[in-house]
Amino acid sequence: MATMSDHTVQVLRGEDDLRAAYDLLRHGLHAPPASAEDWQRVRGAYQEGNTLGVFDDTLIGTARFFDSELVLPGGDRVPMAAVTGVAVRPNRTRRGVLTELMHTQLTDLAERGVPVAGLVASEGLIYGRFGYGIATTSRSYTVDRRRAVPRPDLPLGGEVELFDLDTALEWLPAVYRDLAPRWPGMMTRGRYWWPAGGVFMGRTENPVTVAVHHGPGGADGYAVYQVDRSDPRHGAVLKLIDFHYGSFSAFAGIWRYLLGVDLVAEIEASARPRDEYAELLFTDPRAVRATGAGDDIWLRLVDVPGALRARERGQGTVVLEVVDPLLESNSGRYLVSAGEVSKVTTPAGLRLNVDTLAMIYLGGWRPSALAEAGRIEVADPAAVVAADSLFATRRAAWCGTFF
Repeated sequence: MATMSDHTVQVLRGEDDLRAAYDLLRHGLHAPPASAEDWQRVRGAYQEGNTLGVFDDTLIGTARFFDSELVLPGGDRVPMAAVTGVAVRPNRTRRGVLTELMHTQLTDLAERGVPVAGLVASEGLIYGRFGYGIATTSRSYTVDRRRAVPRPDLPLGGEVELFDLDTALEWLPAVYRDLAPRWPGMMTRGRYWWPAGGVFMGRTENPVTVAVHHGPGGADGYAVYQVDRSDPRHGAVLKLIDFHYGSFSAFAGIWRYLLGVDLVAEIEASARPRDEYAELLFTDPRAVRATGAGDDIWLRLVDVPGALRARERGQGTVVLEVVDPLLESNSGRYLVSAGEVSKVTTPAGLRLNVDTLAMIYLGGWRPSALAEAGRIEVADPAAVVAADSLFATRRAAWCGTFF
């Protein structure tokens, strides 16, 4: 238990304290307190021993995490603490509550030997000061169903089955688990993700449908969606909520199905991979209209050398000087090459903060771009070229999981 001048931080274990933490989160999201039914639906998301609370005379702040794994460039996976449920009571903000929560949590993760932590940021100004950096990004697009004619050489795909959300949630975890991850930055969805994830998918007044695509080996993709008919003048809008697939054939097959849904004018795909080129599916690529872009997952390297060793690296050699004010054991100079990561005392070619290192970790940003933006100090220009090669990836980094 950590103690500050006017409040304490402790691990929440009792049912009443955990429910109070959930209600505090809902209050921060401008939602009413949870009903008994609401609480029972999400109770399974609270992993034992992973929820923190800050108290004065009552609970004034909370944060939790659940165990997951992060897909790295090259396909290997590394344990990740998926941080979520962060909230501070509005009349207790700007008093160090969030800072103490983040410091306590990071110290705990370091002691547990967890190499990385990740979160989806509610605001862009909050988490950089705790060492988190934008590691993956996404784009959103809309498909005009009336113009979207599949190319004649597009795979036909397989059969598609339809289910309601409650039925699908009984076996959808196994489908997601068995899909081959196609992007670095994707994460596993274990038993502690699905209770809250299921609530998120069903958070709409419209019926939710799950379309499951079957390839030669069984289920190899699915789309969770709802149809919004609030503006009948322009036709209904089919909105994708969760969309994953293990092959291009499944991707094409699901899109063929979506285009066949009657009385739909447009299909909205939000927070998709930057290199998921739906434009290539159609005879008229302008049937796809880009509508936005944004950050996806923010990463925090808790164990810098361990995290660097875990991922595939390209050719080249560079010495990085990493600055980590919160977890000082991470600070230092690291020789990084295709086959080695080790602490050294030789001069560094590049100097960067730990949040910037998180940005290049999955290949989501080129070191040269961050150097141009002033995020990386360059002592040796050749080191920038080497770092670009070392951290380059074949695919854009994308997470695709909200938590």
